[in-house]
Amino acid sequence: MYNFEFEKPSTVADAVVALASEDAQALGGGQTLIPTLKQRLAMPSKLVSLGGIAEMQGVTAVDGGISIGGATTHAAVAAGAGAYPALAELASHIGDPAVRNRGTLGGSLANNDPSADYPAAALASAAVITTNSREIAVDDFFLGLFETALEEGEIITGVQFAVPEAANYQKFVQPASRFALVGVFVAKYADGVRVAVTGASEDGVFRWTEAEAALNASFNADAVAGLGVDPANMIGDLHGTKEYRAHLVGVMTRRAVAAAN
Repeated sequence: MYNFEFEKPSTVADAVVALASEDAQALGGGQTLIPTLKQRLAMPSKLVSLGGIAEMQGVTAVDGGISIGGATTHAAVAAGAGAYPALAELASHIGDPAVRNRGTLGGSLANNDPSADYPAAALASAAVITTNSREIAVDDFFLGLFETALEEGEIITGVQFAVPEAANYQKFVQPASRFALVGVFVAKYADGVRVAVTGASEDGVFRWTEAEAALNASFNADAVAGLGVDPANMIGDLHGTKEYRAHLVGVMTRRAVAAAN
């Protein structure tokens, strides 16, 4: 590690001021950032912890959905998001207990790891990401690997999820990291089905629109049995080839639909 300043503001306004300092970096749960600092892959001069901001924590029921503070831990989402069982179940299987008690919803979405679970949940749920300055529709939020629409110094203060009629998340786990080798979140709403895939694509989380169209016509696993994604854009690495991940997208989607019914 190396020397840096550390601030732990108690309000969003104070955090915004602290992040305006040159080379300042927001710190959520630190599950990605701290290892990055240890390896000197990032060397901000100031860390601004968001963990002490009460207004960014907790799960609240709202009309037709739930609102979750950006600094809410995975464990708190698992315990408090009972109104959205598929989301609570997803949160309960992120990493291990240490990760779930430190990692945060906002931190995960802001980091946008291509194999993270929450991006799939947010994208499938037509979530709205609230920051200190605006609201961002989830379809406009994820821009690519580790890239989002957030501007410099912008903080995710909360996320609003519309609770669907039926939903399920299926993850093929990479055993060492507990990340998704491929994960698929399926959510059925009155105005249509959304299918979001994580862990598979070189472009990060994405909506599988072909599967959505099939499931809008018939919400059962057989409706997507003959569909597949193009392996060319899938991730290929030591954990699985492009073709393997493309195959898993179909398998996980069918499992999610079957479990949601």
